[in-house]
Amino acid sequence: MTICFLPRELFQLTILENEYIPQEPTEKQAQFLLELSEEALYGGAAGGGKSSSLLMTALQYVNIPNYSALVLRRTYPDLSLPDAIMDRAHKWLVGTNAVWIASEKTWKFPSGATLTFGYLDTANDKYRYQGAAFQCICFDEVTQFLENDYLYLYSRLRRLAGSIIPIRMRCAGNPGGRGHQWVKDRFIDGDRVFYPASLKDNPHLDRDEYVRALSKLDPVTREQLLNGNWNVAESGNKFKREWFEIVDATPAESEKVRFWDMAATSNAGDWTVGALLGVYRDVVYVIDVQRFQGTPGTVETIMFQTAELDGPDVKIRWEEEGGASGKFVTSYFVSELIGYDAKGIRATGSKIVRANPFSSFAEAGNVKLQRAHWNKTFLEELGLFPAGSHDDIVDACSGAFSEIAKTKRSSYEPTINEAFTKRISIPEILGI
Repeated sequence: MTICFLPRELFQLTILENEYIPQEPTEKQAQFLLELSEEALYGGAAGGGKSSSLLMTALQYVNIPNYSALVLRRTYPDLSLPDAIMDRAHKWLVGTNAVWIASEKTWKFPSGATLTFGYLDTANDKYRYQGAAFQCICFDEVTQFLENDYLYLYSRLRRLAGSIIPIRMRCAGNPGGRGHQWVKDRFIDGDRVFYPASLKDNPHLDRDEYVRALSKLDPVTREQLLNGNWNVAESGNKFKREWFEIVDATPAESEKVRFWDMAATSNAGDWTVGALLGVYRDVVYVIDVQRFQGTPGTVETIMFQTAELDGPDVKIRWEEEGGASGKFVTSYFVSELIGYDAKGIRATGSKIVRANPFSSFAEAGNVKLQRAHWNKTFLEELGLFPAGSHDDIVDACSGAFSEIAKTKRSSYEPTINEAFTKRISIPEILGI
């Protein structure tokens, strides 16, 4: 038999009569707690009561047997700081009949329900939860996380057989941080539920003092935290929008290279990008950017179709991964692209180092964009690099530019001279 509660009855039973939640929710928090969608984000501006909202969410069903909740922060120190979410849980639960198991960072309740605190500091931390099952997973300060980590933990949500407990993925956070763009894409501009909250929604804070503290921040961070503005973003330090003139056409006689930065993700994570660059009279043109997400088969199909459309005069390059698998992929593509100048390139140095030559050339006003639908995405990603959550376009353009530089060294002597003033090595500026 399925037991159904009206929202008012549900709120009364799971929140107001819950002995583990000593704080009465605000109106905005109550709306968030009663949300029935599987995914929801709370926050935007600072001071809106995000951590308390998540903690109430995680505790909502602890009176029901076998319920399990997980609360995550990016690092363990983030969890354990004074008045951070784990410290706040201790203040709420010490003195109740819940038991703290320090070695597992878990509160256990008489019903058998558990509330666990965790972190995802490294790429492998998420695998500590492999095989686990939770009915509620909460990401505190979600914009500090990578999208891949979020999606992997999403796979840990499980509904118990016959259970009336809903499965929920709940997040709280402000604009900014390394995950800003994917959170914005998913919740603010996408179709997931977002509850914007600000200082005015939290009566528990000294608002005037909080505003005074935020007023001391830089303009971008202040706008993000005070007003919850998702459209103002932290600028990177490698590329600026004003460096790229947009032109209606590029010279047909330019020498062209299409470089692929490949991924194998469908509807999430990294993007596969094929950037077509051409050079004519010491000016580099970004002619086309193919950017998509798909399975390995989709990547292969689009790559071959693009080669046919570009024609055999366009060189084709791709980043060759390390090890035998990378060599196998290169061997396969070369055999399939007969009649094309096709080659896998082994990457050396960090992404930032590889982007330096392209960045210097662009700053000198020598890179132009062909007007197209992808211009906005191109400028947004390069403007955030290396602080943004995506760098696939940067990688593809850096790779194509490096290939152009190898055959046009004499044309780039002015940029080589600039390299000395910027402390960029000559081999680096030439892409060798």
